[in-house]
Amino acid sequence: MRWKLEPAEVTWTAVRAQGAGGQNVNKVSSAVHLRFDVPASSLPDELKAQLLACADQRITQDGVVVIKAQSHRTQELNLQDAMQRLHALIAQAAYVPKARKATKPTRGSQKRRVEGKKRAGATKALRGKVDW
Repeated sequence: MRWKLEPAEVTWTAVRAQGAGGQNVNKVSSAVHLRFDVPASSLPDELKAQLLACADQRITQDGVVVIKAQSHRTQELNLQDAMQRLHALIAQAAYVPKARKATKPTRGSQKRRVEGKKRAGATKALRGKVDW
């Protein structure tokens, strides 16, 4: 399934980061709140349904993905980090595991299994009471 994320569908705001950091964190709004409205996006309907079905705390009940990035000192790096996390979330929802094909065990593997069971049974048969 191919999908492309339109930059116009993503909105972000700069906010002040939390935690320690001295004067820089108190003055500069370097953290980023990224918002992506899934129902209003141009993603395929199947992908929207899979994304909304994800049990992820970043997806609100209205279907809006909210990502907060504040690990970097600059706004640009935090925005890049938030976009990468959004892409990863969508890619995770788009992933479809390969269907498993049932196969029969080979004759050699069946034979080895039975031989192993016979050996184990013979070993256990020797563990009985000893008659003197």
